[in-house]
Amino acid sequence: MFSKVFSNKAGERVALPKKIRNKQKAMSKKLYVGGLPYSTTQDGLRDGFAAAGNVESAIVITDKMSGRSKGFGFVEFTADEDAEKAIEMFNGKDFEGRRITVSEARPMEPRAPRQDYGNGGDYNDR
Repeated sequence: MFSKVFSNKAGERVALPKKIRNKQKAMSKKLYVGGLPYSTTQDGLRDGFAAAGNVESAIVITDKMSGRSKGFGFVEFTADEDAEKAIEMFNGKDFEGRRITVSEARPMEPRAPRQDYGNGGDYNDR
């Protein structure tokens, strides 16, 4: 249950329960950016958000089959303050011609497994 050990201000070694550590990870510096133009590149996203602070990573999510942007992405900052500044600067504002949504990223929620009907998707096999 207590697998991570930290030193507190007094120099004492303290273990945090997993429940608390998981909450700390959820409060990250990673931001969700929605409503992006399909033409936005990762470099363009990084360069645009660099106005708010030091960008650690920027990714535009693309469709696996076509490689086309899905219109959203994620930007990660090295400092919490920079992430908060980016939310204030960009949420609801115009970015490359479209109004974007910027908020703190949340963990992906589990989805139900896809149904497999066993016909391989060929309509003529019926």
